[in-house]
Amino acid sequence: MDDFKRRLKEVKATRWIRFSVVSLIFFLFVIWIGNPWLLLVWPLLFDIYITGYIPWTWWKKSKSAGVRKVMGWVDAIVYALVLVYIIFAFIGQNYQIPSSSLEKSLLVGDFLWVNKAVYGPRVPQTPLHFPLAQHTLPVVNTKSYIEKPQLDYHRLPGLRSIRRGDIVVFNFPQGDTVTTKIANPDYYTICASLRAEGIDNPKEYILANKERFGDLVWRPVDRRENYVKRTIGLPGERIRISGDRIFIDGKEIPEPENVQYNYIVPVAQSIDPAKWRELGVRSDDFGMSPQMIPGSNQAFYDVPLTADMKKTVESWPEVNGKLVKESDSGLYNLGGVWPLGAPYGWTRPDMGEFWIPKRGSTIRLTANNLPLYERAIRVYEGNDLQVRDGKIYINGEQTDYYTFRMDYYWMMGDNRDRSLDSRYWGLVPEDHIVGTPMFVLVSFDQEKGLFDGKIRFNRIFKDANPDSSRF
Repeated sequence: MDDFKRRLKEVKATRWIRFSVVSLIFFLFVIWIGNPWLLLVWPLLFDIYITGYIPWTWWKKSKSAGVRKVMGWVDAIVYALVLVYIIFAFIGQNYQIPSSSLEKSLLVGDFLWVNKAVYGPRVPQTPLHFPLAQHTLPVVNTKSYIEKPQLDYHRLPGLRSIRRGDIVVFNFPQGDTVTTKIANPDYYTICASLRAEGIDNPKEYILANKERFGDLVWRPVDRRENYVKRTIGLPGERIRISGDRIFIDGKEIPEPENVQYNYIVPVAQSIDPAKWRELGVRSDDFGMSPQMIPGSNQAFYDVPLTADMKKTVESWPEVNGKLVKESDSGLYNLGGVWPLGAPYGWTRPDMGEFWIPKRGSTIRLTANNLPLYERAIRVYEGNDLQVRDGKIYINGEQTDYYTFRMDYYWMMGDNRDRSLDSRYWGLVPEDHIVGTPMFVLVSFDQEKGLFDGKIRFNRIFKDANPDSSRF
């Protein structure tokens, strides 16, 4: 006790002030998190700032200049990582647009600042992870997280709920199981394809063919791949897609201003790639040469176009006929949509009406609608669901009803025919929601050189949630 009193007397007033400020911030943080167990950390703060029983800064008294220098760097790095961890977990982080699913609203090469506080930051479910890597450490190619402990889903109070039209970053719902060598299509789509090929046990087949698929890995919710799409359907609503038009509770909703659809462009001759790029079509989307319609001599391009881009293409002298939407052309199989294997006969532009689950709402389950909600009940909400003799059993009890514990959302890309979205993998649970992009930090055109317009200066600090007010 005498030693304790001595240590208290030796503490300078300025250090008491710093400790008081840090304690206040810490207590407010604990109240915000809503987890009183975090108060066990406060004695460590007291020791760091006041008593100093644990020799946190032992290296400063070392006689070795090398030790002092190295530990100085270690100390700075640890503080920086802790700060980055807190910012990335509860405030926001940067995110790169990797695909063209939201063009022309967001472009490939955009680096966004994603606000995690607006919907309420999600408390990390996998708390032990390296803050600068989503799931894999670069170079060493190992997991960037430790799977245990896994915390229950908990979201802190936010500024508002998700609105229709919001562009949202979320963890890929079907990213719980992945093959390390094949990221697209996802594991469940791969399994469906293997079953179509006559393979009865896709999982065993994948495990036996590591040279093709790599390892089979499970990932926690918050360590799954980040996706970004636009919110179309909200919890409790009924959604239907007919001829690419979207109806919510029976009423058609507007499209984003720069929504894109793929068009079949018949041509008499090849179109200069530079002409496509000048129009704003990526090389990945138009190809370097036209295709041929089977059984004919008609060449064509299949490209995503906005309404204004379509008008421009129609005026090109190389075009030889009327532009037709890809979904109306009959050239492609538009099936393979969610829920895979269900006997609904749905296609990408036409999906029958169904209800989007809402937290606390109860639905009557039938053999017909079970494929829509089976994954949500079993995987996302962690129940044992079985069907025996035509009856549904949840956690061992026969029932025809289920009450959902989470809200769910329907997400789609603005580049409608080139977007891997809810039409292919279904509903997005609320515990997968990360945040919403606020603005573009910087943007790089991957098809241009450093001195040839690679940096898109006109996109720096540009609104990353355009068209949200149209809905």
